[in-house]
Amino acid sequence: MFTPNNSIDKCNLMLDLTTHRQSALASNISNIDTPGYVRKDIDFSQYLSSMNSPLETDLSQKLGASAISLEQQPQTIDPVQEVVEMQKNSVIYKTAVKRMTAAFKTMKTVLGVGGGG
Repeated sequence: MFTPNNSIDKCNLMLDLTTHRQSALASNISNIDTPGYVRKDIDFSQYLSSMNSPLETDLSQKLGASAISLEQQPQTIDPVQEVVEMQKNSVIYKTAVKRMTAAFKTMKTVLGVGGGG
């Protein structure tokens, strides 16, 4: 399994996973009336729990535990639940962007091109 070694790699992984999950959830909504459609979802808690950070561990405990989930049987898709999942995904995306921004600010400061002086 891929385990990121630094903050930028972790954030990059989180951004990639949230992008793929958003696409899967949007596909569910767009196929709400398609007969025989099988719901898709990506639950990336197993990736987050391997990052050894309290934030990622907390998120992984709240989000569940499998990597890619395709329901076995066609099912009725609840649009409200899909939107709720999209909102949760958005929070994770925003968190990753903030962490990426902080990592870049730190690098700029270390290189002496950003911050105070």
